[in-house]
Amino acid sequence: MTNSRAKTATQALGRLKVGQMNKTEAAYDAHLKHKQLAGEIAWYRFEGVKLRLADNTFYTPDFAVMRADGVIELHEVKGFWTDDARVKTKVAADQYPFRIVAVKAQSKKAGGGWKVEEF
Repeated sequence: MTNSRAKTATQALGRLKVGQMNKTEAAYDAHLKHKQLAGEIAWYRFEGVKLRLADNTFYTPDFAVMRADGVIELHEVKGFWTDDARVKTKVAADQYPFRIVAVKAQSKKAGGGWKVEEF
């Protein structure tokens, strides 16, 4: 099996059904619930928005988030980036008027919390 085929086969094993969160997304969901209870965000939804980037090419961010001030943000939760995911995120940020925020869980050793990257 070639290196790229092996990578694809490994990734396919870890894919979840649409609408089902992985462990990192579930942890971020809990983080968003806490921020909602604190009044920092008004609303959020997992996979609540799907953006068309080109013919037969779409971007579905992990979370659509409405901050308390009414601004809508798109949040992408990553354990690691694939080239395809980073390109789609950058293209979406260029084409649409949303602030796109990528978050990555930090280890407890690194202080915990979420590392944030804006697009």
